[in-house]
Amino acid sequence: MAAFPAPASGVVPTDQLVLCAAASAFLGRYRGRTRVHTESDLRVFLRWCTDQDLDPLAAARVDVERYVRWLQDVRRYQPSTVSRRLSVVVGFYRVCVIDAILDHSPADYVRRPTVPAESPTLGLGHLQFEALITTARLSTNPNDFALVVLLGLLGLRIFEACGASIADLGEEHGHRVLRVGGKGGKVVLVPLPPAVARSIDRAVDDRTSGPILRNTLGGRMDRHAATRRLSTWPKPQGSGCRGCIRTCCATRS
Repeated sequence: MAAFPAPASGVVPTDQLVLCAAASAFLGRYRGRTRVHTESDLRVFLRWCTDQDLDPLAAARVDVERYVRWLQDVRRYQPSTVSRRLSVVVGFYRVCVIDAILDHSPADYVRRPTVPAESPTLGLGHLQFEALITTARLSTNPNDFALVVLLGLLGLRIFEACGASIADLGEEHGHRVLRVGGKGGKVVLVPLPPAVARSIDRAVDDRTSGPILRNTLGGRMDRHAATRRLSTWPKPQGSGCRGCIRTCCATRS
């Protein structure tokens, strides 16, 4: 795992090899985008352990509880995010017990945060979304406008928009389409309205390969970069909260 780089000598300690094997065994249960997201959440925990000078395979229940408090009090994540990331930790340790790497799971009996049955966040109204579209269209970064129309007009999930590549663009029966890989490995062809097609063309420019949406460094934009882009824009007039901008368009998953 990237959170535990190999020493300069090139000799990897045995406990690190065991940890890598345990992480690989856990992630091997997942496929596609689910694996990518699960690996991302696991890396957060392993990186936290590194910062705490803690061996994940020697962690106790109190350490997992400290990790949960860090997610809540320091990173200030929503209860749903904390619960999801704790679920990944629970699953990782469960596999460690199944594979006889650990005698028991330190994540057992760690209390999960209460997740409301209904989201308290309101989406954007019609005029608010028009203001968001206008803001994105005037941006000097063409990826901003493409991001908003892919999410707001085409209705893609955040990982679907960020995972789209130039090679996924095509034509069917005279219509421009985008091949979208959704949950469960399902692939669908989504027709592109003219406004969406134009925004994609601006973002793609003269490139013939690579991602449609790029971050400020020129690499593929991920869901975290997309959320940051949306949350830094001015709040549309009349919106209930700043977070509704990214919730309305960006956090469908």
